[in-house]
Order: sequence, then structure tokens, then C-alpha cells
Amino acid sequence: MRFFNRLYHALNPAQKPDLERAFRHSAAHLPTLWLIGKTGAGKSSLIKAVTGLSDIEVGQGFRPCTSTATRYDYPSETPVLTFIDTRGLAEAGYDPAEDIEACEGSSHALVIVMRADDPEQSELLSALEKIKQSGKVRNALLVHTGIDLLDSVQERDKCIALNQAVVEKVWGAIESAPIDLIGQDDHPVGMKGLIEKLGQFLPIVAELFERQGKHSAEESNFRKLKTEIMWYAGAAGATDAVPVVGLVTVPAIQTKMLHSLANQYGLEWDKRLLAELASTFGMGFGVQYASRLGLQQLVKLIPVYGQTVGAASAAATSYCVTYALGRVGCIYFFNKSCGKPTSSEELKATYRKAFEHIMPVAKDDSEKNF
Repeated sequence: MRFFNRLYHALNPAQKPDLERAFRHSAAHLPTLWLIGKTGAGKSSLIKAVTGLSDIEVGQGFRPCTSTATRYDYPSETPVLTFIDTRGLAEAGYDPAEDIEACEGSSHALVIVMRADDPEQSELLSALEKIKQSGKVRNALLVHTGIDLLDSVQERDKCIALNQAVVEKVWGAIESAPIDLIGQDDHPVGMKGLIEKLGQFLPIVAELFERQGKHSAEESNFRKLKTEIMWYAGAAGATDAVPVVGLVTVPAIQTKMLHSLANQYGLEWDKRLLAELASTFGMGFGVQYASRLGLQQLVKLIPVYGQTVGAASAAATSYCVTYALGRVGCIYFFNKSCGKPTSSEELKATYRKAFEHIMPVAKDDSEKNF
């Protein structure tokens, strides 16, 4: 029970670490999609289609990032992903150096947005050449928009092939995704393929925007809270990349997450509720987790190795553990709010499944971020 007592007391005002600093540090390392394309190509429409937000929400969510780009964090209150929209292409002599620096240090992908029916792309091609020469952007995806505005399949294929060829002449071989963001705002054509392609570069995109069929009531509730859980997981992973600091902040972040989730299900967060969750989950987990967390902190103190491989491994593990705890909390709090019992086997299976499901995502993102 000591481990869960430690979780409960992690947010004691007398002992509470500076979580705001941890969340700010996490926000500075968000996975980033850098959108570049001419005005009217459909960059804002792409963000709207991917996130499911309205034109007004997307339009009001942008804020200045550089002198030639704006930034959109999603979701706005608990961001786990950033879009950067370049708006300086029409300016003569556009220099992408400042925008490259803004994306540098994030696990990012360049998203090149081109209207299929617009052959005049000289400003875009010039910018791409400079970005390519910098050598700092490796992942890129070409998105052909407005495909359903063309009169025939033959014309569409011809226009896509033309734009693909001029981009590859500058960039080299590049994956592409045709999508209609302009003619079918409510149900964009090609959205599934776009998410899959983006997920190849940023696994968190595929996890965040997975669209499946029917869900149970419990699963539907979890999906509503998923981005909040990923936000806490990101903060835990970011802070655990720093030697020793994670030993204090990670349990505090996880406790704050469970507190928030309990309130979302109409439950009062107190020591009794945590004790019930701990009792159902079983004590063996606490011992194993505490041992793993302590070992991670020791590994991070090893010169060079600890600040690179050790830190990345600790960050990925803390991300996964926090996400899995959030998933366990959701199913336990849902059942309790409905007056249904939850077995230890159900919680352990839920935790294991969530941890293993998110591990490839966290591992890939942490290797790029830390």
C-alpha cells in the first residue's frame, strides 16, 4: 500500500512539485506537423478535417509562432499535438530558416499541401528546395487537395502526377495522399489514407485520431477523455527525461490525472477511493512499478548514456505507464459510477493491453523528442 499512499500524498500542498513547469516543458516538445502550401491550398481545412473542429475553432486557435508562421495546439486546453502553418510563401525571397528552427527539436513531419488543379507552385518549390538543403527535415508527406473538383478521373490523375513530379524533382521520392478538403467538408474523401500516412511519421497521429466503428458506453467515455490522458502522459514522459526529477513529478502528475478522471465520472477523489482502486488492482503492481521507476532514475545518472538512451527509455516508459493508469482509472471509475463491480483481472488486463498498445507510439515519439 505504500506505493499508492505515495501517489495520494504526491499532491500534498506541502510536498507538491512544480507541475506547471512540467506541463510547460511538455508543451515545448509536442509532436509537430509543419504545413506548407499556397494560400487556398487547404491547410486550415486539413486541420479542421483531421481534428473534427469547426472553421471558427481552427481560425481562432492560431497564434503567431514566427514572422512567417502561426501555431495551432490541439486540443487547446490540454495539447498533445501542434500544427505549424507557414503563411509567408507569397513573400518574395521567403526564408524558411526561422520556421525550421521553430520545428527543430520536435518529432515532426513536413506536410506539403497542393491543390491538384493548381500547376503554379514556384514559391512552394523554392521553399521546399531551401528546406531540403537544410538537412533538418527528414519526414515529409505530399497532400493533393481538391481532387473532386476536377472534371474526370483522368484529369485528376494527370494533375496529381504533374504535381508529384515537380515536388519529387526538388525533394526526391515522397509519399503522397490525395484528399478532397474543399468540395466535401463534412466527409472528406481520402481521410483514412491521410491519417495512416501521417501515422507513419508521427505514430501519435494514428493513435489520437483513430476512427473505429461502434463502441460500448465505457469505451465512448474513455475516448472523450483520451486526449486529456495523453496530455498527462506527455507531461510525465517529458519530465522523466530529466535525471532524478521524474521520481518526484511523475507520481504527482499521475495522481493529478486520476483526480481529474474521478471528477469527470462524478466521483469524489479521496484516500478511500484510491485505496479501493489499489485493493482491486493488487499490491504486486505497486512494488513492480516503484522498482522500475527508481531504476530508471539511477540509469539516467550514468554519464552520456543516462542523458541520452537512459532518458529516452525512462520518458517512453513513464508515458506508457501514465497512459495505462489513465485507461485503468477510466474503466474503474465508470464501473463504480454505474454501481458495477470491477475485478482485479479486468484491471490488470486493461492495463497490460493499454501499455502494450501505446508502447510503439511512445517509443517512436520519445526517440525523436528526447
